[in-house]
Amino acid sequence: MTMSLKIEDLVPGKVRTVSGKTDEIVIVGAGLAGLSCALRLAGKGRKVTVLEKEPVPGGRNGLLSTDGYKFDTGPSVLTMPDLIRDAFDAVGEKMEDWLELSPVSPLYRAFYHDGSQLDVHADPARMAAEIESVIGPDEAQGYLKYVDFVSKLYKYEMKDFIDKNIDTPLDLLTPNLAKLVALGGFRKLAPKAKQYFKDFRTERIYSFQAMYAGLSPYQALAIYAVIAYMDSVAGVFFPKGGMHAVPRALAAAAEKHGVTFKYNTTVAKVEHNNGRASAVITSTGERIVADAFVLNADLPVAWRDLLGEKSWNVSRLRYSPSAFTLLVGSKKKYEKIAHHNIHFGQDWKEVFTDLIDRKRLMKDPSLLVTNPTHSDPDLAPKNRDIYYVLLPTPNMDADIDWTKETPRYQEEIIRILEQRGYTDFEKNIEVAYPTSPLDWQERGMERGAPFASAHTFFQTGPFRPRNIWGENVVFAGSGTQPGVGVPMVLISGRLAAERILGKDPSYRSRAYR
Repeated sequence: MTMSLKIEDLVPGKVRTVSGKTDEIVIVGAGLAGLSCALRLAGKGRKVTVLEKEPVPGGRNGLLSTDGYKFDTGPSVLTMPDLIRDAFDAVGEKMEDWLELSPVSPLYRAFYHDGSQLDVHADPARMAAEIESVIGPDEAQGYLKYVDFVSKLYKYEMKDFIDKNIDTPLDLLTPNLAKLVALGGFRKLAPKAKQYFKDFRTERIYSFQAMYAGLSPYQALAIYAVIAYMDSVAGVFFPKGGMHAVPRALAAAAEKHGVTFKYNTTVAKVEHNNGRASAVITSTGERIVADAFVLNADLPVAWRDLLGEKSWNVSRLRYSPSAFTLLVGSKKKYEKIAHHNIHFGQDWKEVFTDLIDRKRLMKDPSLLVTNPTHSDPDLAPKNRDIYYVLLPTPNMDADIDWTKETPRYQEEIIRILEQRGYTDFEKNIEVAYPTSPLDWQERGMERGAPFASAHTFFQTGPFRPRNIWGENVVFAGSGTQPGVGVPMVLISGRLAAERILGKDPSYRSRAYR
C-alpha cells in the first residue's frame, strides 16, 4: 500500500484532507458518527449514500422491539445535546423539530453498600446541598472545588484536544496544554479526585466515568474527569421514544436533505489500489463507486475486513473491558429508583483489579440499572417497566466461555438485583434479553469491547489511530479520534467530514455558544 502522507501534511495547525474530487461520498455504517458525518456532507452539497447492514439506523445505538417493549440495545446515557443540535444545524434544521429531549433528574441515584444513597444533580448549588445533607459541609465544599476543576478541564480540553483533528503531537502545543499540566490533568484520576473528596461515596460517583474510557480511575489520567463534567455538571437527557430516537431523527433529517440510505446492505470490502479507494463491494456483489469513503465500522474491522490491510498501530491496540447487559420487560415497578441507578459494591478498587488485571468477573459487582420507562412510559405496554442492567466484564481476551457462562451469569445478576432491593425481580420478568461479550464480538466489535480500545496515554489524542487512510478513505466512530461515548462519536463524525470538506469556519461559533 502506498500512503499519500507528505511532510507538508504534518505542519501544525494544518488539517490533512482527502485528495481529488469529493462530489460523491459513500458512508459505510449508519451509526451516530456516520449520521453526524452525513448531515455535514449533505449540508455542503455532497451526494451522500449511507450503507447499513441493519434494517434501521443507529449502529451500536440499536433498537429491539418485542411484545410491546422497545428496548435500547446500546448507550443509555445521553449528554452534550448541543453536539446533536449542531448536526441538525449543518442542514439548516432545528433539533427541536425532530427530537424531544428532557433533562433527567436526578442524573443518577447512587446506592452504597452501607445502605446510604446519594442523588446526583447537575446544578452545583443543589448538588452541594445534597452532599452536605448526606455527608457533611466539608465534603460539599470539596465538591464545589471539583466542579471548578472539571469545568476548567472541559474549557482547556474540548477545543484543542477533543473536538479537533490531530495529525501530529505538535498539534497539541497550544497554550491550553500548559494550563492542563498546571491543573494536574496528567496525574492519575483517582488520587486527583481524592484531593477534593474525602468520602468514598463522592469519590466513586465522580470517578466511575473512567470506565467509559476503558480504564480504571487508578489508571486513567485526570483529564478524563472531563467525562464527569459532561454528565454530572452539564447534565443528562433522555429522548422521547428512547435513545434510538436520536439516530432515527438524524437519519430522517439527512434523508430530507438528499442523503440516500440503503439498509440491509452489508459491505464486504473496499476496492482500492495504491492507497486510493474506488468503490465498495457489497455481500451481494454490488459495486458502488464514489469519490471518497467514510468507514463507520469498528476500526479494526474496517482495516482487516474492509480494507484488507494490516496496521501496526491498530493491531497493537489494548482494548477496554466489555459489558454484560440484561434487557428486561417487567410487570413490577420499583418506586425507590430513579431513571439511572448505580449500585456500588463495597470494594471499589478490587472491581478494576478483577476486570482489568485478573480478567475475571467481579466478585463484588458494581452495576448500572437504567429504568427508561421512568421517563417515557410509552416504551412498554401499560403498567409494565423496562430495566436495562449493565455490569462491566472482561473482554474476549479473558478465558471465559460465554456460550456456557451467559445463562449462569444472567441468573447471578438476577440474584444480585434481588439482594440489592429489587424484590421478586425474577418472578415479574416477562421478557429478558442478555448480551454478552461474545454477542458484542459477533456484532462486529473487536474483542467484544463495545467501548473500543482503551484510552491509555498512548491510545489517546495523536496516538489514537488516525481517522484518515490513503488518499480518500476516512474513519469515523469510537475506535478513532477522539474516542468513546455518544459525544465523542458525534464529534468523530464531524471530524471525518472535516477531512473531506476542510475546516468549517462557522463551526466554533455554533458549537460553543
